[in-house]
Amino acid sequence: MTLAAVALVAGAVWWWAVLRLVLAPAGSGAVEATVVAGGWGLSLLPVHVAAARPKRPRLTAVREWRHRRGAAPAGPEPDGGVRPAL
Repeated sequence: MTLAAVALVAGAVWWWAVLRLVLAPAGSGAVEATVVAGGWGLSLLPVHVAAARPKRPRLTAVREWRHRRGAAPAGPEPDGGVRPAL
């Protein structure tokens, strides 16, 4: 069974549990409530467990040091020439 098929079956089971809780709350039990709560909890994972962008503290420190020193950053000059890196 492929991952897409597993996801489709899990989604169908989750929607079945949601509809059963909404349409027949008296007939639904702990299993449906657990499936719905678990599926909702899993939906939060991609938002809250996403990897953060790696920080570049050394590059930031070098830029701050150059700024405090008053040095201009390396790169193109306004007249088209290239300024050497410090």
